[in-house]
Amino acid sequence: MIHSMTAYAIAEATVARSTLSCELRTVNHRYLEMNLRLPDDLRGVEPQLRERVAARLSRGKIDLCLRYSGEVNNASLRVDHARLAELAALSQSLGEFEHVRVEFTELLRFPGVLQREKLDLETQQNAVFKLLDQVLDALVAGREREGFKIDRALRDKLDGIELIVGQVHSWMPKIRLALRARLESRLAELGQLADPARLEQELVLQITRCDVDEELDRLTTHIAEIRRILSLAEPVGRRLDFLMQELNREANTLVSKSIDARTSNAAVELKVLIEQMREQIQNIE
Repeated sequence: MIHSMTAYAIAEATVARSTLSCELRTVNHRYLEMNLRLPDDLRGVEPQLRERVAARLSRGKIDLCLRYSGEVNNASLRVDHARLAELAALSQSLGEFEHVRVEFTELLRFPGVLQREKLDLETQQNAVFKLLDQVLDALVAGREREGFKIDRALRDKLDGIELIVGQVHSWMPKIRLALRARLESRLAELGQLADPARLEQELVLQITRCDVDEELDRLTTHIAEIRRILSLAEPVGRRLDFLMQELNREANTLVSKSIDARTSNAAVELKVLIEQMREQIQNIE
């Protein structure tokens, strides 16, 4: 099952009393390239985030964005009630200062009364990793769906290429007979008595120059190999891209060796189908 390199996924989760969104976007690229945009408090886990992405995706240009919305404080406030009671008792014991009033907010400012309770970083990081895994699952599923469509398109084009190769194979005996007849006709026009041995030698030379059996056999082999690769459960984009180059090379040879309008047109059709396949393969992981 082939995977596309183009997909998009997004999800949200509550982390540290705020909403954290994770957005993942991928497009085609020759290699694996990652661009991460993270809140400052998540910079420390960037290597782990890259490792998790690389474990699921082997190729493509990847943009990962994590951002908070809403309350962003990573710590909660806690009142030290024992300290506050101690201050209250002290205030009551100083009765001679009745004209002095202490506001509640002033008591909170006293050192040690109001404290910030730090969030467990491990808990926060685990929540972030869980959210990323969720987005990666959605992204991979999207790449699989797109890959299925590409797979069907490639197989359709491959069927067309195979049909053309079969047609050219079937035409070759008649093309050889037509070549012999053409050569005999030219010799007759010159008014020369054709030497059978000389005629056969010239015929063999001409047939050798236009013989495409080897190219057709290689095309058939490449078609079978492409079908096999399309069924592999691993990234195959680079191998398919290489085989497109091989198919195109054989099609160019067919054009250069063609002595018949049908084979020339067939070679052009081959090149069109190969180019259409190549465009699709550029987006395969």
